[in-house]
Amino acid sequence: MRIVAGTLRGRTIDGPKWDGLRPTSDSLRETLFNVLGPSIAGARVLDAFAGTGAVGIEAVSRGAAHATFVERDPRAITLIEHNITKLGVKNACAIIRGDFMRAPASLAGALAKAERFDLAFLDPPYELPDLDDAIRRAGALLAPGGRVVAEHSRRREPAPRIDGLSKYRTLTAGDSALSFYTAVEGA
Repeated sequence: MRIVAGTLRGRTIDGPKWDGLRPTSDSLRETLFNVLGPSIAGARVLDAFAGTGAVGIEAVSRGAAHATFVERDPRAITLIEHNITKLGVKNACAIIRGDFMRAPASLAGALAKAERFDLAFLDPPYELPDLDDAIRRAGALLAPGGRVVAEHSRRREPAPRIDGLSKYRTLTAGDSALSFYTAVEGA
């Protein structure tokens, strides 16, 4: 895997050496950041279900002020730590060990310290029972004007409206899709 653009363009990210982790592909990350465009500059980014940390690291490379990674697998946490250290972006990153879906109280406290997020990116397992709930949880952590982007199977579309969030775009690539949400005014 490689960083697609920004100050780290062309640098590589180490991937998992075990089965069961599906990193966001280089081409899907490129599509994601092409849609987000210059809004990523100065942003505070949440990379939930972070895996390798590729999305958060790509955001930092493209000018995000900070990336917070949430991951429960100790192997993935070690991998994220390795990748951010290797690329020299550790000072712009924080890692929270925990299950984004199971420990909302403890995560909310840790995430509150990171302030609100301008972008929350979710890449849960495609078989996650309640993708809408993950999107709802991420939406509660947004700064005004923030957005949630969820990666999911194209065969499993999340709801168009979720607790004050409205889906404004869906992009598909192979079996994967990205659904983009923004806060609804007055909701």
